[in-house]
Amino acid sequence: MAKRGGYGGMGMPGNMNNLMKQAQKMQKQMQEAQQALEESEFIATSGGGAVEVHVSGKKEILSLKLSEEAVDPDDIETLQDMIVAAVNEAFRKVDESANASMGKLTGNLGGFGGGLF
Repeated sequence: MAKRGGYGGMGMPGNMNNLMKQAQKMQKQMQEAQQALEESEFIATSGGGAVEVHVSGKKEILSLKLSEEAVDPDDIETLQDMIVAAVNEAFRKVDESANASMGKLTGNLGGFGGGLF
């Protein structure tokens, strides 16, 4: 009896070489997407633009800009809150971009590749 395609004659459909090539291609695409994300810059603001933060795809703060109106020595707490809000929004944008990139590569397979970004 002739052996059909599969893995070790165990009846697994498909060609393992093709599966390995597809997996390697996907791994390369994921690495490229990761590198593109890391090289990207994300900008977020808070307080109606009083605070602007720029972060990298690695979630590193690149710059922080404060308008003069944001700096009130009698209300430091509000400034702190605006900075935290802007930084968190920028990080959320990084996560959204990473999830969108992964979704494109995995066809939104729910959890496949999760935690890579």
